[in-house]
Amino acid sequence: MKLHFLNRSNKEHKSLTVSHSIYDNFLKVWHYHEELELVFIQKSSGMRFVGDSIEKFYSGDVVLIGKNLPHMWLNEDKYFQNDATLKAEAISVHFKKDFLGDKFLNVPETEQISQLLHLAVRGIKFNNLNEKLLQNLKDLAQLDDTTQIISLLEILNKLSRHTNYTLLSSSGFLNSFHKTENKRLDKIYEYVFQNFNTPMSSGDVAENIGMNKSAFSRFFKKIHRKPFTKYLNEIRIGYACKLLIENKESITAIAYLCGFNNISNFNRQFKLLKNSSPSSYLEFYSKNKTEGKKSIE
Repeated sequence: MKLHFLNRSNKEHKSLTVSHSIYDNFLKVWHYHEELELVFIQKSSGMRFVGDSIEKFYSGDVVLIGKNLPHMWLNEDKYFQNDATLKAEAISVHFKKDFLGDKFLNVPETEQISQLLHLAVRGIKFNNLNEKLLQNLKDLAQLDDTTQIISLLEILNKLSRHTNYTLLSSSGFLNSFHKTENKRLDKIYEYVFQNFNTPMSSGDVAENIGMNKSAFSRFFKKIHRKPFTKYLNEIRIGYACKLLIENKESITAIAYLCGFNNISNFNRQFKLLKNSSPSSYLEFYSKNKTEGKKSIE
């Protein structure tokens, strides 16, 4: 996936932009932008890519994406069929961290909101939000400019005090993406995302970007604070979770589809990263998916 910068500059010079969008499917582009993005998925499902996090998304999900954090909502194949009647509907709010001035978030009264926006650099998924807060998000698009600002502050304040959340992207990915604008890193990420489910070694990546294997290994470990092999396994297991959730393939087939050459290594790496076996992960996910749908309904 090639990474794209999207210019979301507000042509009307407003402090924030609130959009209520209804499309056949979401934008199929791996992208980033300078603004933070608060997204409430009203109708849709598919895979959510945030940094190096790959997870299923559903109607009712609320996610806060930080500045310059790569992301994409990829709908399921059924949304792209010619006879599809499904719709992808969402409320999205784009704003910069200093949208109320440089000093607003430096006062004691806004400390928790400031901490929330700091955490957002990794992407945050909020779990089990109450209906009143979800309704506040729905209503944002209907408010006048001044009331939008007041309501957004109230929403951010409530989110900052909500303790049930999940950080999405790993700190390793975050550090590498924000500490440098090295074009070499862009080539690494693009090559890995395109080839992670095929036999791949650090030597293959090194050759692709024009480095020798030893230099590449030192460079990658310095940036990510982990060996390339561990990073690659994290990407592969993330994709395995996607396939397990879709429940269209056997666990053995998924192991090979993710780039593992034997089931034993796949099971070992999965348990190491997810603290459960693939079968237990699927069972746990299926149970929580059912409960989650009930709470949304």
